[in-house]
Amino acid sequence: MMKLSTGDKVLQLFIYIILLLLGFVTLYPFWNSLVISFNMGSDTSLGGITFWPRVPTLDNYEVVFQDSRIGQAFMISIMRTLTGTILSVLFTAILAYGLSRHELIGRKFYMVFCIITMYFSGGLIPTFLLLREFGMMDTFWVLVIPGLISVYNMIIFRTFFLGLPAGLAESARIDGCNHIGVLIRIILPISGPVVATLSLFTAVYHWNDWFSASIYINDPSLIPIQTLLKQILNSNIVTDQLQSVGNAAAQDRLALVQSVTTKSLIMATTMVATLPIIMVYPFLQKYFVKGVLIGSLKE
Repeated sequence: MMKLSTGDKVLQLFIYIILLLLGFVTLYPFWNSLVISFNMGSDTSLGGITFWPRVPTLDNYEVVFQDSRIGQAFMISIMRTLTGTILSVLFTAILAYGLSRHELIGRKFYMVFCIITMYFSGGLIPTFLLLREFGMMDTFWVLVIPGLISVYNMIIFRTFFLGLPAGLAESARIDGCNHIGVLIRIILPISGPVVATLSLFTAVYHWNDWFSASIYINDPSLIPIQTLLKQILNSNIVTDQLQSVGNAAAQDRLALVQSVTTKSLIMATTMVATLPIIMVYPFLQKYFVKGVLIGSLKE
């Protein structure tokens, strides 16, 4: 290894300090929210909660998990994320494969047409009217179909497909495989890093999206967890959630009222809505850099 000069050591130390500060600034708000969610709400209102719970309690999570709306919204988010991710990656890959084929007539025109949609759209009101005419309002599919194709992901897919040896598809075609078969049986199985990376990007989008449901959904049974969290942030919903605890004894209900506050309940709900998607990252982290770089660079 090269011996570092004094100036290099100082620069390296400075970089480490900056990275540590950035890491702290990034992680501390999340950690503080987690601490508050495990602290008694009445004690949190006194202030001073920083790194550890001062009066640990699970009352906040008890109220959250005993609210039937939370469980229903959680299931809607899971169904939307799984369905939306699978269908979006599949249809985006099909579009990218078609645009990567040199024999497709007018493929440059189609590519330009797709790119234009990245910068210009019909707007919120025309989109609302269009989805209403299709009869998709207050349905589960209004959360999935409008985001079925991602042009950004399609470009990454297409660039990756263009970098694959042409002989792979040609040999499969000679053996009698059609284009869908080539994509499903040959191309996608060797596109693991790109598929994993874009699947995660799509899953995070579907899991975190609260705006779509707030515009297109009026049925409370179809509201995802993030939209419900937004409603909690915009209203004092603690009383309603305490009423949903069930047939608990009056003394227990009084204890919950005294220990749970709006802030502590919001933090607990935030943790419930955030942790599941965060837990996915470690399993796909190794694909991030490789998948994005492969799909964005053409040799």
